[in-house]
Amino acid sequence: MKNMNTELTAEWLLSNDDYLILCHRYPDGDTIGSAFALCRALIALGKNAAVICSDLIPSKYAYIYDNLNLPVFKEKNIIAVDVADPKLLGMLEEEYGGKVDLCIDHHGSNLKYAKRLLLDPKAAATGEIIYRLIPAMGVSIDKKMAEALFTAIVTDTGCFRYGNTTPETMRIGAELMSMGVDHEAINREMFDTKSRERMAVEQAVLSTLDYWCGGKCAVMYLTDEMIQKTNANEGDLEGLAPMPKRIEGVKIGITLRQGDEGYKVSVRTNPGIDACQICKKFGGGGHTAASGCFIKGTLSSVKEDLHIAISEVLGE
Repeated sequence: MKNMNTELTAEWLLSNDDYLILCHRYPDGDTIGSAFALCRALIALGKNAAVICSDLIPSKYAYIYDNLNLPVFKEKNIIAVDVADPKLLGMLEEEYGGKVDLCIDHHGSNLKYAKRLLLDPKAAATGEIIYRLIPAMGVSIDKKMAEALFTAIVTDTGCFRYGNTTPETMRIGAELMSMGVDHEAINREMFDTKSRERMAVEQAVLSTLDYWCGGKCAVMYLTDEMIQKTNANEGDLEGLAPMPKRIEGVKIGITLRQGDEGYKVSVRTNPGIDACQICKKFGGGGHTAASGCFIKGTLSSVKEDLHIAISEVLGE
């Protein structure tokens, strides 16, 4: 694995071609926005580039990839964007997990699985890294790239509300707005607009809400049956993880989502508690305030394992 900086990465991208850009499963605004912004920049250079994801990209992100004519080609170089662990590639892991030529990421827990790694754990979103990379490639950021990058940053910072937001994050956001980004429309789509299916999902998961450790930890879960009953799609499920952390007095919020042979665990914490350290106990990782892992087992066994880990963290 070779550690890369912005300049070295730009040089490598300019000297090669035929790029396949991978997003992580359960795609969010950062992986989607970063991938398509980079893809558009490469195409502007006359390169062949395309974006794929193991899961369907939610329709609310359609403005990021509309009017983009992707060329047909045989990939020679694989790029993973916002993917800290090859397991996060989902069904793409088997084919591409061991073949990633370049990973661009902002997760300090990155497993350094790619041949080359452009990593900035201080960046609020991978979109910040791509924002610096595109001009280094000699490409001017156009409005469509700016919309993609703004979406990447605004979704990973909770509309600039989360603790990962820095002065640099705000400066980049302002620069993207000056490029013609309709921030009001994007924020409305990302944060204010909810489908009826989403409302049904929220109603369902809130009905499962439980409190541990004297109310310091709030836990809720989502099963396959619940998803089927609400007729929700992936786009309707995005952004559930922060909900339990927002409850007064809660220090740790946990959201469980049923998966193959176990549950995907999303941990969100308030200041003073490291979510990443909790998830590392189960082979996961992420950021201080937002991390994830996967635990095999039944709902009851997964909750029991987590309860023990959370009790240790809170000294209960």
